[in-house]
Amino acid sequence: MNLEQNSMASLTQWLFILFVAAWVIQFAYLLLIHLRFLLFKSKALPPETNLPPLSVIVAARNESENLYELIPLILEQEYPTFEVIVVNNQSMDDSKWLLKAYQRQYPNLHVVELEKNQHLRPGKKLPLTLAVRAASFDHFIFTDADCRPTSKQWLKTMAKGFSSSTDIVLGYGPYVTQKGFLNRLVRYDTAWIALNYFSFALSGLPYMGVGRNLAYSRKAFESVGGFKSHYYIVSGDDDLFIQQAAKNRNYTISIEEESFCPSAPETTWKRWVFQKRRHYSTSSHYNVIKKSLLGIYPVSLFFLLISFISLLLTNTMVWVSLGLFFGLILAKWLIQGRGLFKLKEKSLAWFFPFWDFFYAMFIPMVFLLLNRKPRNKW
Repeated sequence: MNLEQNSMASLTQWLFILFVAAWVIQFAYLLLIHLRFLLFKSKALPPETNLPPLSVIVAARNESENLYELIPLILEQEYPTFEVIVVNNQSMDDSKWLLKAYQRQYPNLHVVELEKNQHLRPGKKLPLTLAVRAASFDHFIFTDADCRPTSKQWLKTMAKGFSSSTDIVLGYGPYVTQKGFLNRLVRYDTAWIALNYFSFALSGLPYMGVGRNLAYSRKAFESVGGFKSHYYIVSGDDDLFIQQAAKNRNYTISIEEESFCPSAPETTWKRWVFQKRRHYSTSSHYNVIKKSLLGIYPVSLFFLLISFISLLLTNTMVWVSLGLFFGLILAKWLIQGRGLFKLKEKSLAWFFPFWDFFYAMFIPMVFLLLNRKPRNKW
């Protein structure tokens, strides 16, 4: 009996040590990483004379319906000097004729036609490279055909991040609010990823942007040879490129609502899972430090929950565990939850602890299930 008691005491001791260690890691992420995003202040808009001429780049394939809505929204932006370059990537719909019609209406719309060719690699890297080469200006803003800028100030709020020392601006591409649990999950997933990449960038560890709303200069593109080093990977035009090009603090973030570029989310679990599979396909190419920093947070949160529940069940250090646990929840709400408020996801922010714990349990399972080579269908 004494042996059993000693074993039980030893087990609960190790559970408490695990709980405290996970708690410390979680609190460290709050104070050292995510607090930076909460404290970030955006710069005021500069005079128009200080805004660089822009080339807005859209790579589209069979997107005639989306282009019909997007092109006027971009070309009617309130910005002094800019052009729009659309790469019509092997489209089989009416995109070619639609773009020709728009070119007659908008003289600063330029089209690069990429004809159907079975030997071309799938993905956006070739279309984006062709657009950069065709661009008249040296500062680019990228978006997708299914995105819709929230205001006519989109280009201004993104471009104000450029300076003599800043060549990259990381923007935010949220998903439109719709009904249903899947929509809330997709929006939380997107907002949480944004909170992370913004916070890591502010901490000096940039690891990604989103191609739906990303800006960089020709200098940044050419400094790493464009997508040359990872051209063989279908995705990575935003995360792998940023990991190479963002260095020596040559980047900033843009989080004003006017700079957001929302898009319609996937509405079926199958399509969303396929989308996540594509996103995960580049994670194996991250360096060890970034992999570790991104992985430690969900792993430590998982062990925090398991050890906390185990301590309650064994009736060990209950009050201390409860105090630490709910103190951490309060700190998360004040820092990470308010971060979601800054990203205009108020409905998700109110229930942040639920989403935080659910996400920590659910997403690792999705990652493990989908961590295999995706089929190339872009």
